[in-house]
Amino acid sequence: KMAKKVCIIGSGNWGSAIAKLIGRNAAAYDTFHTRVNMYVYEEEINGEKLTEIINTRHENVKYLPGHKLPENVVAVPDLVEASKGADMLVFVVPHQFIRGLCKTIQSNIKPGAIGISLIKGMDHTDKGLQLISDVIRKALSMDVSVLMGANIASEVASEDFCETTIGCTKEENGQLFKKLLQTPNFRICVVQDPNTVEICGALKNIIACGAGFVTGMELGDNTKAAVIRLGLMEMMKFAKAFFPDSPPEIATFFESCGVADLVTTCYGGRNMRVSRAFVKENKPIEVLEAEMLNGQKLQGPETAREVYKVLKTLNIDESEYPLFVSVYNIFFNKHPVPSFIECLQNHPEHM
Repeated sequence: KMAKKVCIIGSGNWGSAIAKLIGRNAAAYDTFHTRVNMYVYEEEINGEKLTEIINTRHENVKYLPGHKLPENVVAVPDLVEASKGADMLVFVVPHQFIRGLCKTIQSNIKPGAIGISLIKGMDHTDKGLQLISDVIRKALSMDVSVLMGANIASEVASEDFCETTIGCTKEENGQLFKKLLQTPNFRICVVQDPNTVEICGALKNIIACGAGFVTGMELGDNTKAAVIRLGLMEMMKFAKAFFPDSPPEIATFFESCGVADLVTTCYGGRNMRVSRAFVKENKPIEVLEAEMLNGQKLQGPETAREVYKVLKTLNIDESEYPLFVSVYNIFFNKHPVPSFIECLQNHPEHM
């Protein structure tokens, strides 16, 4: 059998962390071609090209400093060239950019290629909700799995033990991606419930913003626990409402992509940290993103906006999802942060 060529599309914090695992496994198993192309959006760092730094020093000095990337991971600044001939495509870019990237490589995809999305976010259309994997599936007409879990990038790169979840429609593709990605300290469960896996990955970032608000207001862990629980209830309700044809498996919410990812994001993720600063420093979210994230993108506020648009498009009463709507209103309609506590006090769960 021919060794499968792998291309990673994206090279930010999470993309670089995952490249570390993929590069090592591609070199270790003859299932995969040793060389792994990684599409890198070209930027200058102190007068040097980022791709050249990665290809000579094997470190993404901007997005994942202090971690060596395997030498068989090659940074390529041209997306078409990076993805040419790839059998397996790993998508890990901020969700705002996915449509443009798919358009660029549309006519260039190898027949039979498969994809996996590590992108946390969602999109809305005039019909309501669209998952990012659907955007890729439609644009590139390929089978797309998803990977979501309690995976803070720096910890994965440091090889701290963690788990993650792959959701797939075709078991054999899920297993092939598991082989590409799993290591002794990065353990993967494969489930055939990709919609739920993906919706958890998107929605938990909104809840993390709420956790950041309560941290910023210096409320304790009891309050944060309530945010996590009520947020989980809204996630489950949302998943049920949006996939009536393939209702979510309750068990999926207990995988790493569900409750575990929710907990880690609410305690340590970037959405929590920036939302906490939003309360403390009273600066616009774009300013904080620029100051705190070194070029990374924040997904929580954007996802709250997408969810809000989906509710409006489908005429769903805002009171069905008070926590999601409150986060949206605080970021985009200048509602005062303490209004988030009122949303918790008056949550339908308590009525």
